Amino acid sequence: MTNHPIEQEELMAYLDGELPVNRAAAAAVHLESCRDCQSLAADLQGVQRRLLEWQVDVGQASGLPKQIVAPTKRPRRISRWIWAVAGTGVAALVLVSSVQLNSKHREMQGIDQIRTLPRLSSSIAKPAPNTMIARTAELTLTTNEFDKSRLAIEEILKRHNGYLGQLNVNATTGSGRTLDATLKIPADQRDQAIAEIKKLGRVESESQTGEEVMAQYMDLEARLSNARNTEQRLTDILRQRTGKLSDVLAVEESISRVRGEIEQMEAERKTLTKRVEFLTLQVHLAENYRPQSNSVLGRFRDAAISGYQSLLNGIVAAILFLLKAGPSILLWAALLFFPARFAWKKLRRS
Repeated sequence: MTNHPIEQEELMAYLDGELPVNRAAAAAVHLESCRDCQSLAADLQGVQRRLLEWQVDVGQASGLPKQIVAPTKRPRRISRWIWAVAGTGVAALVLVSSVQLNSKHREMQGIDQIRTLPRLSSSIAKPAPNTMIARTAELTLTTNEFDKSRLAIEEILKRHNGYLGQLNVNATTGSGRTLDATLKIPADQRDQAIAEIKKLGRVESESQTGEEVMAQYMDLEARLSNARNTEQRLTDILRQRTGKLSDVLAVEESISRVRGEIEQMEAERKTLTKRVEFLTLQVHLAENYRPQSNSVLGRFRDAAISGYQSLLNGIVAAILFLLKAGPSILLWAALLFFPARFAWKKLRRS
């Protein structure tokens, strides 16, 4: 077949009706003039007919009573790309199914593990933070404006959501007034509050301390849990007790004692929690006191001292103003000077 324009495979495809149109036309023209190809085509068609008529007796080989007969029609050949697509789809389906089965299996295992976990008692408290620090601070101030500073302390407390724990004001004859106050300020606002209180006068002394109370809190929680369990057991005993009246009274007395201990420990826990959540700030405010002189010379002296202090305060205030606003004043002066100078020269020329 090497001298023929069509190959043997193309001739078989032509007989099956699967040859392209252009090649099928060439094959038909060639078959009309080539006896060899006509003979080969006749042989192939004969083999095809015999294959279609062939039957296989499966019952004789396997002992089954039923025969499987070969199909009477020849199936069409499926192209390779169809097989590839089908194989890919089957592989993807198998992969998705296996992933779903694995996920369901893991989910069932997780549910089983959750079911096997021991149930926690309802009396267990929520986990406490890793660190609990109770902070305290102390400030000693002197001021020339005692009344103004006292009102400012109350405003600072309101602004930072704090409250006044204790306040004592003393005013003795021959000396300045003093203020001793215990302030409770939220821990997350302590730095801002302390900075504002420092501005109320001259700071004479300052101190801050911090105490770790985590171990104390955990010990209190453990004792409170044990006391609640004891109360529950005593309550169960009292509910089931049917003996003497003295025994019932003894159990009731024990329950009352344990209940008192629980209330006391709950109060201690509340106090300890507040110590952590709020800063305890001790403020000592003293007034700068100058005794008034009744003599004329004493009055002149006091007036001179007051005038000197007023002058000094004015100079300091002016210097502070220049330091704060000086750069802005220089910038605006430079921006306005050149336009004003240009306008003035133009006005003079006109």
